[in-house]
Amino acid sequence: MENKAEKKGTAELRINGETYELPILGGSIGPDVIDIRTLYRKAGVFTFDPGFTSTASCESQITYIDGDEGTLLYRGYPIDQLAEQSNFIEVAYLLMHGELPDAATLKNFDWTIRRHTMLHDQFDQFFRGFRRDAHPMAIMVATVGALSAFYHDSIDIDDPEARKIASHRMIAKMPTIAARAYKYSVGQPFISPLNELDYASNFLRMCFAVPAEPYEVSPTLAKAMDKIFILHADHEQNASTSTVRLAGSSGANPFACIASGIASLWGPAHGGANEAALNMLREIGSVDKIPEYIKRAKDKDDPFRLMGFGHRVYKNYDPRAKVMRETCHQVLDELDARQEPLLQVAMELERIALEDDYFVEKKLYPNIDFYSGITLKAMGFPTEMFTVLFALARTTGWIAQWSEMVEDPSQKIGRPRQVFTGATERDYVPVSKR
Repeated sequence: MENKAEKKGTAELRINGETYELPILGGSIGPDVIDIRTLYRKAGVFTFDPGFTSTASCESQITYIDGDEGTLLYRGYPIDQLAEQSNFIEVAYLLMHGELPDAATLKNFDWTIRRHTMLHDQFDQFFRGFRRDAHPMAIMVATVGALSAFYHDSIDIDDPEARKIASHRMIAKMPTIAARAYKYSVGQPFISPLNELDYASNFLRMCFAVPAEPYEVSPTLAKAMDKIFILHADHEQNASTSTVRLAGSSGANPFACIASGIASLWGPAHGGANEAALNMLREIGSVDKIPEYIKRAKDKDDPFRLMGFGHRVYKNYDPRAKVMRETCHQVLDELDARQEPLLQVAMELERIALEDDYFVEKKLYPNIDFYSGITLKAMGFPTEMFTVLFALARTTGWIAQWSEMVEDPSQKIGRPRQVFTGATERDYVPVSKR
């Protein structure tokens, strides 16, 4: 990757009477940054930024977010345009290669992904080694990491061809692995991929088909699934993406790096938000109890919070939620699911959040997790599978970010610093004298 950050000027930092000049760098869009790479060498100090919320850890050309404006761009393309006009395989190509493919290139890429969907026959033994009640994310972490034990020909990160093959394999095999994790949890036989189907349809068939009867994939549900994949494909330098980059900076193989991203995503503060939103709907239980919970949500002294409303990054309407809202309603209509009590609670909460002055003024709009949770529940997925679907979609973004990191000549092994507040040097005392 060619570094493109431009020098915009200098910043002066005064420390203990000494003044240090630091370069100010700017990207093509977004805030400028102060380049502190030489700060420790010049001044003998580090910066302190828990969570790295004010620190750019890399230079990237993949995804841009403006939370205040409610903007999300993949390689410069607005997320709503991609979700409405593109498909997941085309978006995967865009994230990986930087440009939209022409028709012939897209056809070839799609064919390549389809022919990598099968898993090695021995691989199924991994699933049978887990308890039936194992969380699907535990299975995902273990099995994705195990891919490196089967595909030795694509773990050389210094070989561009090996990196490409590994990337194709992960995009192609992740739906198969995810579907097997689901099938294993419900005690049903695995369904092999059918490569004549598109990416989303193939996944739905592997999840919900059974050998005893034919299964027809609903075009509405397949389209909704495809949009969910697009909307979750990448989201800049979040916790799981940063984990993938940090693992990759050590030279770890790509399968191990993606497994580390899945482990990070498993955390309830990251990938579990749509599951938390659905659990909140279950807690509320019925429409008649909504006023009570709305009152509690407005009470700053009450610990109850409405899950699925507002967003840490987006201080405006989540651009993904606009697309997901329409998709959610299409799925509910297709499945005639609006009368289900849980979904009635969700629809009434949505109405209140979009009309109530308290929510509007504080910009507590329903976010993508609210709508995706409802949609996946209506489609028949248990809540334990929500984060698995998130990981399936995000794999494409992780791969793009990992590839960019590997090809970046300025990238070094990650090594965060610390403020040490423990004991200073002291002498060992034998146990007999303590």
